[in-house]
Amino acid sequence: MSTPATANETAIIKTSYGEITIGFWPEVAPKTVENFKKLAREGFYDGTAFHRIIKGFMVQGGCPNTKAGVGGMPGTGGPGYQIKAEFNAKAHVRGVISMARSANPDSAGSQFFICHGDARFLDKQYTAFGQLIAGDDVLERLATVPTKNGGGGEKSTPIERIAVESIRIVPAA
Repeated sequence: MSTPATANETAIIKTSYGEITIGFWPEVAPKTVENFKKLAREGFYDGTAFHRIIKGFMVQGGCPNTKAGVGGMPGTGGPGYQIKAEFNAKAHVRGVISMARSANPDSAGSQFFICHGDARFLDKQYTAFGQLIAGDDVLERLATVPTKNGGGGEKSTPIERIAVESIRIVPAA
C-alpha cells in the first residue's frame, strides 16, 4: 500500500560527500512526491550515483544503471515505468529538486536533479517537487566535482564516483 504524499516528511540523501535533506511539495506534485518516496522506501536509489554534473546548473542522479555491476548507459535507466508530468509554477532555482525526463513530457521515472543555479528556463517544463532544506554545502561540493566528456559530447560526467549511499524518508524535524 502506498503512503500518501505528505509535507511532514523529508528525504535524507546520504552521499559520499555528506547529507542533503529535501522537503517535498505534495500540493503541486503529489504523484511525483509519492513515486519518489516509494522508490526511496524500496531502496531503489541505494547504491546509485550522481552521473551528470553541470556546475551552475544541476546535479543529476537516480539512474539504476549507475549501481555497481549493473550494465547499461548511465542516464538511460529507470524503474520500469514512467509517470505523468506534474508541471507547476515552482521556480527551478538553487536547491530545487525536479524530475529528469526525455523529450516526452511524461517520461520521468526515477531520475531526478537538484538545481545548483538558476534554471528558470525549465519552469513549467519539468516537474519540480521539493527543495533542499539542509546540506547546501554538500550540494556545492557535489556541483564542483571535476567532470569529463562522458561520450555524448557534454563534459558532465564526474571524474570520480559520487555515491548515493541511501535515500531515507523520515518525519520532518
